[in-house]
Formats: sequence, structure tokens, C-alpha cells
Amino acid sequence: MIKELIVVEGKSDTAAVKRAVDADTIETGGSAVDRRVIAKIALAVERRGVIILTDPDHAGERIRKIVSSKVPGCKHAFIPEEDATLKGDIGVENASPEAIRYALENVHTSFEGAPILIGMEDLMAAGMIVHPKAAQRRMALGNILGIGYCNGKQLYKRLSMFGITPEEFANAVAQIEQGGLSS
Repeated sequence: MIKELIVVEGKSDTAAVKRAVDADTIETGGSAVDRRVIAKIALAVERRGVIILTDPDHAGERIRKIVSSKVPGCKHAFIPEEDATLKGDIGVENASPEAIRYALENVHTSFEGAPILIGMEDLMAAGMIVHPKAAQRRMALGNILGIGYCNGKQLYKRLSMFGITPEEFANAVAQIEQGGLSS
């Protein structure tokens, strides 16, 4: 049994999580996260802890931002888009139990105000911004580090928020280079 409550978007996500692990969930009911859901999540953070596991798409990221900005102390689990896509539909409900377990085993805790260890110049040098394949490279980096896909500005914040070290960043960039996303 997972101690923390897992925040998901809806009933189908809850069913997918329960197929993978023994856990309790809180459903946001979509991207309009109301104050009652936020209150439940805040209580859960105090009592048991919370892991946010939303779809790897724009709506999922929006929910993740809303919840984490209103309820500090949440942990974050990410499923890569390719592991959560079925017939063009992206969502936690499409992920295999193995992909869900892997995401939950590799959670990240955000630290607001964490020191900046990787700067914008590092992102530029690594081809994560201002590069013809920057979006593909950020997707690969997010998958390797387990922090999900995001745009350049969000990547800068996420690397700091999750305390990604320069060594972890450099190792992930090296894996991307070896994978052929250098030019």
C-alpha cells in the first residue's frame, strides 16, 4: 500500500492506478480544480502526503501547477507521453501498470526557492532551448530525469524545483547525445 494519496484527474485514472498499486486517490474532476478538492489535498498533505500523477499533456500540467501552487509539499510522479498514449489518446488511464509503478517509484519532491544549479546558459549549451530539436531534446531529458516534458522556461524552474544536480543533468544530456538527438 502506498502511504500517500495520489492526485489524478478522473475515475479512469483512479482505475488505472488501482490496477497497478494499492493506493487511495483524490480525483480533481478535470482541469477546473475547485476549492473543495484543494482543501482535501491540503489535508492529505498534512496527514499522509500527496503524489500528483496527472496526464502528460497540457491539461495535466495545468492541474499539476494549480495544485502545487495552492498546496505546497506535494510530490510529483511523471509518466512519459509515449507510455500513456493509446490510439492517439494521452492519459494516465492508458498507461500500463508497470509504467504507473515506475512513475510512483521515482517521485520528485519540489522545493520552492531551491538554489539554481543549472542556468539558462547551461540549457542553451545543452540544446534544450534555441536549438532546432529543442522540444525533442526536452522531451527526452524529461523522460530520462523523470520530471516530465515542459517548455524551456518551465524546464529551468523544474530543474531547480526538483534539485536536479549538474551531474544528473550532464549524464542525461550525454544519454540524449548518444541517442542521436545532437544535430
